[in-house]
Amino acid sequence: MKDIFIVEDDALIAMLLEDMLSDLGYRVCASAPDLERALATARDMEFDAAILDVSLAGRSSLPVAKLLDDRGKPYLYATGYGSAPEGSRPSTLPVLRKPFQLNELEQAMKQLSES
Repeated sequence: MKDIFIVEDDALIAMLLEDMLSDLGYRVCASAPDLERALATARDMEFDAAILDVSLAGRSSLPVAKLLDDRGKPYLYATGYGSAPEGSRPSTLPVLRKPFQLNELEQAMKQLSES
């Protein structure tokens, strides 16, 4: 699991996350700042796993998560809200609580690869 798709509406957080993933040996192969681009990328592009912000400019990323479920792609949520969105399968997903540190991201990525 090396190629990661990031769904994050805050450009600074997306850049920081990309740097952190690079430090851990992952490659960000795609990034989407809004729901429409996230859905298109999740549907059309190849990647190993995804990291989803829960809220994209006030819109839930749950439709992206459901598309990833349909494709069998693992993902985790990164959120300042403290939990996965209503309707998701949070009991089986790692949830990173913003702000997070490199070691927390590393642990969540390990958990994701084991699920």
